[in-house]
Amino acid sequence: MEQQATGQYLSFSLGGEEYGVDILKVREIKGWEPVRPLPDTPPYIRGVMDLRGLVVPIIDLRSRFGLERADCTATTVIIVLASRIGERQVIAGVVVDSVSDVLDLDSSAIRSAPDLGAEIDVGYIHGMVTLPERMVVLLDVEALLDPATLAMEVAEGRARQ
Repeated sequence: MEQQATGQYLSFSLGGEEYGVDILKVREIKGWEPVRPLPDTPPYIRGVMDLRGLVVPIIDLRSRFGLERADCTATTVIIVLASRIGERQVIAGVVVDSVSDVLDLDSSAIRSAPDLGAEIDVGYIHGMVTLPERMVVLLDVEALLDPATLAMEVAEGRARQ
C-alpha cells in the first residue's frame, strides 16, 4: 500500500475565510499586543515588535489581501513565521482574526490555486483544500515574506503617490 505524503498546517480565520500555513514555518503564536508603527511603509505593515530582543515586522494580512482592516479583539493573534528565503532567514509576524486548528493533510488533497487572470495575484497561494463543510486556502509563506516582493511593493506605493 502506497503512503501519501502528509503535512500539518495551522489554520486561521481572516475576514470570515479560513487560511492555513505550513506548521513547520510557525515559530510561535502570540496574543495581540500593540506594535510600534514605522514611517513610510505600506498600509499592511502594522509596525514592528520586540520578540525577545529581535525586531520583527508585523504584517496585517487583512490589509495585505485587500480586506477591510478590523479592530483587534480578544481572539486576534500574531502568528510569527520563519522561513529561509535564499540565503536569508526571514522572520515576520502576521495579524489574523483567530487561530482555528492544526490540520493533517495528504499532499494529494491539495489542489492548485485557480487561474484568476493577470489582474489578481495568486502568488501567495500554495494551494487549496476542501474539507467537510469548508475550504481552506493554504498560503505560500516564502512568497508572503519575500523581502524582494515587499521592497517592490513599497517602491510601487511611492511611485503612485
